[in-house]
Amino acid sequence: MPRPRSLTPDRLAAAALAVIDRDGLAALSMRTVARELGMSPMGLYRYVADREELEGLVVDRVLNDVDTTPPAADAPWRDRIETMVRRLRDAVARHPEAVPLTLAHRHRAPGGLLWSETVLGILTEAGVDGARRVVALRALHGYVTGAIQLEHLGPLAGPGTSAIAALPEDRFPYLTQTARAGGEVDPDQEFFGGLRLLLRGLDD
Repeated sequence: MPRPRSLTPDRLAAAALAVIDRDGLAALSMRTVARELGMSPMGLYRYVADREELEGLVVDRVLNDVDTTPPAADAPWRDRIETMVRRLRDAVARHPEAVPLTLAHRHRAPGGLLWSETVLGILTEAGVDGARRVVALRALHGYVTGAIQLEHLGPLAGPGTSAIAALPEDRFPYLTQTARAGGEVDPDQEFFGGLRLLLRGLDD
């Protein structure tokens, strides 16, 4: 039986993302996506082989929103990297529950591959190559995904920071002071402040 034209890969990915955004990554299954689309689970198998293929479509949709155009070449290389990281963060942070999927499927998603290619070009022009370039790219990937999950699951403005600030000062003097200061740090200040520390370390 031919596939209905209306059920495109993008529509499948949108339905899967709706499930993830609403109910969390653990809720993603062929059954829940089929229900989101108003069809039977067996009917969904006509379009995707399994959950892994569905996950790949989700990552394609998320990462294809990333602008991978190289920033202006006359800007400092750290500013160009920051621009690229900002673009990736903006796209991925719209779907924080899907972040683990971007790690598992990034090697197949065109948007993610093109982002990495652009970043590697900037690093190469800055004189970062060989093993240092490998570590730099992995560090940037790790920082973005880790920071987004940390902000989503344990934001500085959340109850965890307040709980730490209330710990006994005689036992945790530095931790309590830092937690109190953390309440004054907004998400952008936290994210880009950490990123700039990482980028400065590439000169070592």
